[in-house]
Amino acid sequence: MYSNGVYFNNFKKLMLGDVVDYTESKIVWTLDDSYQTLEIKSRHINRIGLDLIGVMSEFDKKRIMVMGDSEHTFLARLSAEEIYDSVGKIFSFKAPALFITRNIDPRPEVLEIAKKHGIPVFVSDKPTSRFISELTSFLDEFLSPRITRSAGCMSIHGEGVLISGESGIGKSEVELELIKRGHKFVSDDVTEIKKTSANMIVGSAPGNVSKYIEVRGIGIIDVQRLFGVDAIKISEKIDILVNLENWKENKEYSRLSSDGEHVEILETLVPYVNIPVKPGKNLAVIIEVAAMNNRLKKYGLNSSGEFLGLLGGKNNLSPKNSRKVKCIWEIGDDSK
Repeated sequence: MYSNGVYFNNFKKLMLGDVVDYTESKIVWTLDDSYQTLEIKSRHINRIGLDLIGVMSEFDKKRIMVMGDSEHTFLARLSAEEIYDSVGKIFSFKAPALFITRNIDPRPEVLEIAKKHGIPVFVSDKPTSRFISELTSFLDEFLSPRITRSAGCMSIHGEGVLISGESGIGKSEVELELIKRGHKFVSDDVTEIKKTSANMIVGSAPGNVSKYIEVRGIGIIDVQRLFGVDAIKISEKIDILVNLENWKENKEYSRLSSDGEHVEILETLVPYVNIPVKPGKNLAVIIEVAAMNNRLKKYGLNSSGEFLGLLGGKNNLSPKNSRKVKCIWEIGDDSK
C-alpha cells in the first residue's frame, strides 16, 4: 500500500514454526499443530535463571523461554514440590514456547507444568550459548523495527545514501550514472529500512527486486547482468538522505544551512541534504560529493564551518545545533 511517498508495512510475520525449523529443534510436547502459526512478537528471549528463585522483574511473557544445563542442574537439587512452585510461577505467564538445549530431556515436573499451561516444549542438541546466539540473530533479522520508504539506496565510497524525490525527477537515472562511476547499487525507488541498533539503520531492497532498476523509456533493467555482480550490494547502513527537488525560482536555497539539517528515521537522526534539480546539473557528481563530505564530517571536518571562520563569522554548525526538517515522506502525510 502506498500513500504520499510512504509504503506501509506489509512484512511477513514470524511464526513459532519458523523458529522451530530454523533451530532444527525436536518436538517434545505440543497440544496440536497450531503452534506452527503462533506469532512470535518479541526479538528478545528469556533465559530462565534467576526466575527460578523468584526474581521475575525482567520476565516478559512475549519472549521465548530457554533452559540449559545450568537450569537443569539447579532443578535437580530441588524437591518436586519446589519445582512445581518455582517453574509453575514462570509458566503461568504463558510464554510462547520453551526450548531446552544440549539435548537434555525435560524433567517430568517441567513437562507436566508446560502441559498444564499449554506451552509447547522443544529440544535442541546445540550448546546453550550457541543456541541463544543463533536464535537472537534470527529474531533480530525478522523482528527489528522496520519501515519501507519511496527512495533509492546506493553505497557511495562506503557511505550509505538514500536518494528521495518526487516521481519522475530522475532518481533512477542518477543511480545508473553512479553505478557507471563504480558505486554499488542497493535498491531502486523502494527501500526497506531496518533499525539494527540504537544508532544504526540499514537499507535493502524489498522482496526479490534487489538487482532491478526501472528506467522510463527503457523499462526494467538487470543491474547485475549489465554491470556485473560487483555493482550490487544486498544491504547498506544509511548515513545520509539526499532529496532531489525541482528547482523553484522563487525559493531561496541556503548555501550553509543544510550542514546542520537532519531527518528522523526510526528514531535515528540522519543527515539531510536537499538538492535543487535543473537542466545542466551533474547530479551524480553532486551526490557523490555529498557522500564524501558527510564522511569528512564524521572525522570532525566541517568545510562550511571552517569557511565561516575564515570570514570571521561564528561557526554554529556543530551537531548540537542540528535542525530537524521534514523530508518528502512527511510533507502532506496526514498521519504526521
